[in-house]
Amino acid sequence: MSDLENATAFVAREQYDVAILGGGLAGLTLALQIKKERPESSILVIEKQKHPVPEAAYKVGESTLEIAARYLLDLGLEEHLRTQQLRKFGLRFFFSTEDNQDITRRLEIGLAQPTFLPSYQLDRGRFENMLGQLVQERGVTFLDGCKIEQISLQPELHAIHVRHESSEFDILARWIVDTSGRSSLLKRKFGLAKEVGHHVNAVWFRINRRIAIDKWSDDPTWQARVVDGQRYLGTVHLCGKGYWVWLIPLASGSTSVGIVSDPRFHPFDKLNRLERALDWLRAYEPQCARSIENEQGGLADIQDFRVMKDYSYSCRQVYSSDRWCLTGEAGVFLDPLYSPGSDFIAMGNELVTDLVTRYLDGEDIRERARSHNLTFLSLANVSLKVYERQYGLMGHAQIMVAKYLWDVSTYWGNFSQLYFHHKMCSMSEDRHLVIKLYRSSKFDTRIQEFFREWAEIDRAPIVKDVHVDHYNPLDFVKRFHVTLQSKYTPSEFNEMFDENLHLIERIAGLLVSRVIEAYSAFTDDTAIVAQVERWKADPLLAECADLYKQEAEAAPINDCWVLPGWQNQSEDATNLWKAVESSLASGLPQAYP
Repeated sequence: MSDLENATAFVAREQYDVAILGGGLAGLTLALQIKKERPESSILVIEKQKHPVPEAAYKVGESTLEIAARYLLDLGLEEHLRTQQLRKFGLRFFFSTEDNQDITRRLEIGLAQPTFLPSYQLDRGRFENMLGQLVQERGVTFLDGCKIEQISLQPELHAIHVRHESSEFDILARWIVDTSGRSSLLKRKFGLAKEVGHHVNAVWFRINRRIAIDKWSDDPTWQARVVDGQRYLGTVHLCGKGYWVWLIPLASGSTSVGIVSDPRFHPFDKLNRLERALDWLRAYEPQCARSIENEQGGLADIQDFRVMKDYSYSCRQVYSSDRWCLTGEAGVFLDPLYSPGSDFIAMGNELVTDLVTRYLDGEDIRERARSHNLTFLSLANVSLKVYERQYGLMGHAQIMVAKYLWDVSTYWGNFSQLYFHHKMCSMSEDRHLVIKLYRSSKFDTRIQEFFREWAEIDRAPIVKDVHVDHYNPLDFVKRFHVTLQSKYTPSEFNEMFDENLHLIERIAGLLVSRVIEAYSAFTDDTAIVAQVERWKADPLLAECADLYKQEAEAAPINDCWVLPGWQNQSEDATNLWKAVESSLASGLPQAYP
């Protein structure tokens, strides 16, 4: 009898406190977290893939942010992350210039040197193999190579019918947590799927070598922009109108390459086969295409190719007091831009663990399940605004710089604070915090709309040869990082959080004021004049602009990220726009005066 047959004979006679349906990143980390919080819990993880899984060409979702990194470190995975994965050198963006033949000519956003808060690039195969072994060492039953045939939810014990090759067996569990990814077992069973207004596609492949973007140019000025670190270790984004391309290094030596695109600009049938995707890269990102085709083994080094059409979705319910939950991609997936997927695993697992452990300890969790469900889906809905109808902005470099700094500020100054300071499970009980978060969501939604409105009237020439370090020169960004790491009493946290949100509103005011000032000089374009007047009349925008102006002298904010590449921003905006208009009218190449 095989080891798995022995295991199935054992589980067929047993019941569990928690059955986790899916042994990927979400399911395995959840098992570790529940065991950490409540060691006596009996946990079963059922995984359809046979372990060990392949390294490199296994799963996407390789890039993590600070929330996910903190989650993994809190689970005790620091040694593996430090020795078996790659520490990430932040997010890095290059925006299209001319024909994208010269990386040094493209506006660049990225760190000049590392920050003190870590994040990681994960080889998902290597990572999940490690987790599969670790959960078993911690006392979790892990069954791989299994198919879940049926789920029956019952008042006392839920039943799961499982098949492995020719054998079948039933498992009983007090709780069921669906971590089955896009299989979405419980979502399908209960009809919980919720469509979103974000429709974007992705294709990707892994190549069995490094794509070292640092070597794309030997220009000394470009090389000197990075003081300490290597560009390729970041999550690199090559951006143009309606698309971005990711380059992510993996510890196994491979590089993950993905193309994410809005079909309004780039039809899916131009990308959905490997040869089509390569043709597309040759047309839009020729330096990247040459790195893939002309170095070492060329196209023979490509390890896989995958596609995903219309990947974004939500869910009507993720947690139930009837002892079931969804977490990870089984519930919600928004977008790969900024790499939020593992963050939502961390936040979701935090809420699931709170519900499960409280119930197993005898607590009535009915009201808590309702509030946690509202908390998680509210965070997802607010986050969706970052992506929805925003891919057209990728062709507007200076707008994207402003958007990225805004998104970074709200992520580090607001969103991450809730996780780092353990507010995820209690925020709904804090009226002060709820009011602040509601106000913050209103401002964020309005600023995301502002970016789209700005793009509609954007007449600015292409920005070249500019580097924006989104961290080191910007005191407000550093403040957000420091507050993430600091310790606070409850009252001190509220004070810090209020100050952060106040600062974020002032940042919005700076952005809005500078853009209105610049575009007010463009008096001959009726569309621009009308939009500027609408901005001036908007109560929310006016409020944050007034706030910024009131405090600008006493507490100035670095503005180098607003309208990057504009020379002498303090000069009369009318003179600047007249020079721009003259350049456009003459048909000369677009460049700033």
